[in-house]
Amino acid sequence: MTTDGRSAHILDVLITEFGDSIKRDPAAFRRKFRKMAASPFAFYRGSASLFYADMTGAFADDAFLDGQTGRVWIHGDLHAENFGTYMNASGVLVFNVNDFDEAYVGPYVWDLKRFAASVALIGYAKALSDGVITELVSGFAHAYLAELTAISEGGDDAIGSLTLETTTGVLHRVLQVARLNTRVALLDIETTIDNFDRRFAAMDGRFPVDEETRHTVEAAFQDYLTTLPAVSEIEHKIKDFALRTGVGIGSAGLPSYNMLLEGHTQALENDVILYMKQAQVPAVARHITDEKVHGYFKHQGHRTAESQRALQAYADPWLGYTTLNGVGQLVAEVSPYSADLDWGDVNEPDELASVIGDLGRAVARMHSVADDESSHDLVDFSTEDAIVAVIDGDADGFTGMLVGFAHAYGAQARTDHQLFVDLFRNGRLPGL
Repeated sequence: MTTDGRSAHILDVLITEFGDSIKRDPAAFRRKFRKMAASPFAFYRGSASLFYADMTGAFADDAFLDGQTGRVWIHGDLHAENFGTYMNASGVLVFNVNDFDEAYVGPYVWDLKRFAASVALIGYAKALSDGVITELVSGFAHAYLAELTAISEGGDDAIGSLTLETTTGVLHRVLQVARLNTRVALLDIETTIDNFDRRFAAMDGRFPVDEETRHTVEAAFQDYLTTLPAVSEIEHKIKDFALRTGVGIGSAGLPSYNMLLEGHTQALENDVILYMKQAQVPAVARHITDEKVHGYFKHQGHRTAESQRALQAYADPWLGYTTLNGVGQLVAEVSPYSADLDWGDVNEPDELASVIGDLGRAVARMHSVADDESSHDLVDFSTEDAIVAVIDGDADGFTGMLVGFAHAYGAQARTDHQLFVDLFRNGRLPGL
């Protein structure tokens, strides 16, 4: 494809994906696109729609896929920065995949390719050689396949969840930092004490809501409670509401609401902050033709919550869904225990290899969770068995496929970033 042809393709994909949202809030998308213009990796993060157009277009490939492995529950936006810590429902700190806004059912290799290309972009930004990048992606592929095979065989070689007990080095430090966090510290940042009770504090990007909005949000909250396991009555009391504007590259222009709830006791340090945000159609959904998948979900909030429950063995106990003014919403806790891996602190090849190997194991566990042994019936077969079977012992071919894609698509993303910057700065993105 010529440079002009690729520019036209990028423009078409972005307008198809974001055109209506740009019309609704052009200022938010100017901010989003400026963030994407900052670097090839930032562009890659914000352009999942382009990635999936390529997965069914210029980069389409059915290697290591069959009927079953083409419909596995996938994360949908599996790049290197979508990992972090959370406290699971059993009270254990885990380092794993996060941000399930783009999750869907599709080919498992799309997750792996999206991650592999992100490794190539990070490696290039750190001035690592192609040989080192090859080793990093190979390490990811080997760790993924070894963990998945061990899970399939039920043997002792599976490392399991990434926790304080099973990690070392960088990831162990991230978990230790998360362990230092406290609910009280989060509440001190987000709230203030007014007349002996907590209320949301004033801050940029957060606004009070009027009475009519409060009633609407509270009605949606009551519906949300029906999607949760039973919780005590005191935890149903909403103490305050606030409006938040969209935060981050993926949420441009989308409003969300915060709710401050009474905790499991009347002590102020137990209060809980929830968010209710509008869920969107995932980019990958445009490229999946399976009607069983499309018809499975009530709305996008339901899809996001069910996907996260499917892909996490012990999801946030506050995770649920509702509708607000007829639009699907995701509801979950603003967790005090979240901490992200800062890739700026991981620079040497040996350290990168260790982290990326751990992430390969985490992805294998994620893919293995949502199958016939889970509470979900959308994927009704053993995903680990199906993936191991389709690879059929060809670990070298499987690894070579991911390495080749990482280099090719990493180079494509760097080129696309420059084309996008030229489109944006020359006023060729309509509505901005």
